[in-house]
Amino acid sequence: MKPSEFKKWRKGCGLTQEQAAKKLGLKKRAIQYYETGKRDGKDFKIPKTTELACYAISVGVQFYSGPQPAEDES
Repeated sequence: MKPSEFKKWRKGCGLTQEQAAKKLGLKKRAIQYYETGKRDGKDFKIPKTTELACYAISVGVQFYSGPQPAEDES
């Protein structure tokens, strides 16, 4: 996920940086790094886990408790 894509996701969800940080379990500063692609002047890559969390939030997943056991088909 590119910084511009992250910012587009956040704005598309109608979230402020602070709200996005809360939903993702991050600090607002991390959101700022994600949107600029820089941290302390160095390139900064958005972690895959954050990208997946963004997707989950955008499709309405609020909680995840792991895979559900398969039902017995007997």
